[in-house]
Parts: sequence; C-alpha cells; structure tokens
Amino acid sequence: MTGDRTPPRRDLAWLPKKGRRGYVRFVALGDSATYGLGDADPAGAWRGWARHLVAAIGQDHDVSFCNLAVTGSTIGDVRRDQLAEALDHRPHLASLIVGLNDTVRSSWDPTALRQDLLECAARLSEQGALLLTVRFHDHARVFHLPGALGRQLRARIAALNEIYDEVEARYGGLRVDLSAHPGIYDREFWSADRLHPSELGHRELAHEFTSLLHEAGLRFEPPPLELDGTGTGAWQTTRWLVSEGVPWLGRRTRDLAPAIARTWLQAGKDRLPGHLARTRTTGGGLVPGRPARPGPQTSR
Repeated sequence: MTGDRTPPRRDLAWLPKKGRRGYVRFVALGDSATYGLGDADPAGAWRGWARHLVAAIGQDHDVSFCNLAVTGSTIGDVRRDQLAEALDHRPHLASLIVGLNDTVRSSWDPTALRQDLLECAARLSEQGALLLTVRFHDHARVFHLPGALGRQLRARIAALNEIYDEVEARYGGLRVDLSAHPGIYDREFWSADRLHPSELGHRELAHEFTSLLHEAGLRFEPPPLELDGTGTGAWQTTRWLVSEGVPWLGRRTRDLAPAIARTWLQAGKDRLPGHLARTRTTGGGLVPGRPARPGPQTSR
C-alpha cells in the first residue's frame, strides 16, 4: 500500500468559492499534542491547536470536526486504531502529526514507522484529504538532554523527519517546519513537562497552519493569540512532575527515561519561588500540600 502509485495532489476542488461560506470536513490523527494536553480551557478541559484552528475556520465556514488523537499514541497506534475511522469521515483536511512517542521508546523501529506513516498518508491522500503535517524540531534541546542521549534523540528525530519528507514528496499537503519557528525553544512555548506545547505553543501552531491554509485558498479569520486558559502554578507543576510525570515516563521508556526525568524535576524546581525551591521535605515527596486542581494527564 506504500508504492509510488499516487502523485502529490494539486487540486482542491472542495474549497469554497472566494467570499462564500463553505463546508469543511477536518479529521485530526495523532497523540496528546493533537489531543490538546498542555492547553486547558477556562473550565480545565484540554483543547489544543486543532480545536483552536477549527474554531477559527468555523467562524467563516461550516465545519465537521473529528479529533481521533489519543494520548500516548505511536505511529503504529494511529494506523491500527485511528485510520479507519478517519477514512469513514471522508475528510477534506487531515492532520497527521505523530512520532515523538516513538523516538523516546526502546522499541524504536524506523523501518516499521516508515511503513505505518506512509500507509496512513497514502490512504488519506488517495481519498482526497489535504494532509497537515510538521517537520519536528530538536526536542533534545527542549529536554536539555546531555551528550550521547541528546545525540541519540536527535538522530531518531532526524530519521522521523526524513519519513515526513517522503510523505510530503509523495502526497503533498501543508507542513509546518517547527524548527524554523522563532519561539520553538522558548520556555513559554512548552508546558511543565517540556513534552507538550503550552497554551501559547498550541495557539502558535494553529496560526502557522492558518497561514498555510490561507495560501492554499481557504479564507477565514485567524484564531486569537490572546491567552485565556487555565494555567498551573508551581505547586501543581512540581507535584505532577514527581507523582505522575516521572512514573509515566518510566513505564513508557527505558533508554531515555532517566535523563528526561531529571529535566522534568529541574523544570519543576525552576518554577518554584526561590525560597520554596530550597525547601526540603521528608516522607511526603518533594513538596508538601495538596494542589488546588489536578495537574496534567500523564501520557502523550
């Protein structure tokens, strides 16, 4: 199913005529970045970049949106558990952003990942969907991974990007180059775990896809960049990192887990006020007290 039989699509016959309200079917496949972790709305529910984008499109067009992304998903999970339902939706737009979970697992297998990702891209594109993808940034830099561990993660992300390069060469679509975004390595772009975008990061990604969709001919008002979500304070952040984030990472990975866990612990410490960062407790974890609201969920 991943041969060279399908050239990149150029026609976008579904686009509404200029100045007219249209009907857009949008399906989102992927992991927790597309599910929305890191961006909680005022009520505390996760939303994310895809929902921001859909809300903006929906101001000017009728939208049918299906978010199939599941936290913790790998590329193989997307092919097995999300692709069929995505095809049933017969989307005009299909976001296919997944793979970082694969890069931090000891089960890393680029040959199998390539087959699965190309299969997803082929099936969606053959049905007429315009693919929305990314080219990943240096996430080892976000994690502050040292030495050999950083080089290992960079090598895996480079291999993943090569697969996405092949997807774009075969099937076209719209792709955001995250490494070229000027704020991608800013602390404010990322949530406490440094794995998921913050509300700002999600909104910025929605804006990047808005620009590409405008160039493709789909006109709508961009989503706002003003932040209105529910943030997490220093206590909640540190409690989540210690009680949930690090144990989750231990379950999910082996080879990169210890170093990433250390960056999470440091991130929590950095978010505490100076006099609290020096506080030590015994028997009850790194910080005392109970947070006012739960921290983020624990899988990507």
